[in-house]
Amino acid sequence: MNSDLDDHNPRVLKENPFKHLDRAISACAKYSVYTIIDLHSAPGGQSGGWHADAGMHRPMFWKHRDFQDRVVWLWKEIAAHYKDNPWVAGYNLLNEPADPTPSARGLIRLYDRLFQAIREEVMDTRHIIFLDGNTFATDFSGFPEDVKDGIRWPNTAFAIHDYAVEGFPGERGENYEGTPEEVAAIRQKYERKRRWMDERGLCVWNGEWGPVYARKEYDGEETDRINARRESVLRDQLAIYKEDKLSWSIWLYKDIGFQGMVYVSRDTPYMQHFCDFLARKHRLAVDAWGKDDTHVKHIYKPIETLIQESVADPAYLKLYPPIWSVQERVTRVSRTILVAEFLVKEWAEMFRGMDEQRLEELARSFRFENCRKRDGLNRQLRENAGLDLTK
Repeated sequence: MNSDLDDHNPRVLKENPFKHLDRAISACAKYSVYTIIDLHSAPGGQSGGWHADAGMHRPMFWKHRDFQDRVVWLWKEIAAHYKDNPWVAGYNLLNEPADPTPSARGLIRLYDRLFQAIREEVMDTRHIIFLDGNTFATDFSGFPEDVKDGIRWPNTAFAIHDYAVEGFPGERGENYEGTPEEVAAIRQKYERKRRWMDERGLCVWNGEWGPVYARKEYDGEETDRINARRESVLRDQLAIYKEDKLSWSIWLYKDIGFQGMVYVSRDTPYMQHFCDFLARKHRLAVDAWGKDDTHVKHIYKPIETLIQESVADPAYLKLYPPIWSVQERVTRVSRTILVAEFLVKEWAEMFRGMDEQRLEELARSFRFENCRKRDGLNRQLRENAGLDLTK
């Protein structure tokens, strides 16, 4: 939805702003698939994560009331438009917030305002509201106790995001064998995220999860071996969720080959045009999501060591968000922001001189018929759903 807003003309929607979202919802409804509308990035950035689109590691959304006012206004517009749409299951009000205020006071205030706007002002009581926990949908400890009676936030599900580090590059992912101890560790982290809701008898939804996968152009002969381990993590997580009867939404449907159920074929015009550039991005590990820093780790290690040895008290190294270690913070600030921004103009220049026909050709690369299916992932999802694998 942010593409239909203008920072220089706030609180004014562009002409026909819901056309693409309407099209997506209608396409899902055609096959009896419900949709959940998610606000994935907020003005100023609701976290320091790359996906919040703030361009920095500090979430300015929580510092400026006007940013929050814009989000309340936007959700009123969205709810008014979809109030009577039966194929919209609900609204996920804010993706992975990271509110640094004590006990997440800013987030709780925002959720109260959004409930009033949607439930009382728009009078939309039929749609479920999905609330992500604080600190990237992992922490509910600051949430108010009176939600358990259903009066403060009625018709609500509480959303965790359950990414297992075993499904990502790194020591745990490289050595995962699916032992009882490893599966128990995955379950323990998952149960910790949902404990607050379980203790109060509240509804839990896993809004994002799933491993990432190796690619032959980057990982060579190791690709199949790596992906077998990642699919093992997938299988173990699915078993846990099925045992708990947990509803979930896997991340994600389509991409360029890292995690999607389908991904753009390597021989499409888009992938051919950006092939060398994407390989360099991978080698430099400038994408924050699922990065593999094998080729550059030795460059950034001295910075991490310098910080750790220069700070007088180790307690001072523990900044918000606490899930960012010194290593992760150095990664976010120096590599995936500082280094990455020097590549932006080069990427943009690769579109220079293209006419509309060439741009359409690149865009068509993302059509379903030009994508490949990730068979191992899709097979497990179908098996878990009890679908006929012969069809």
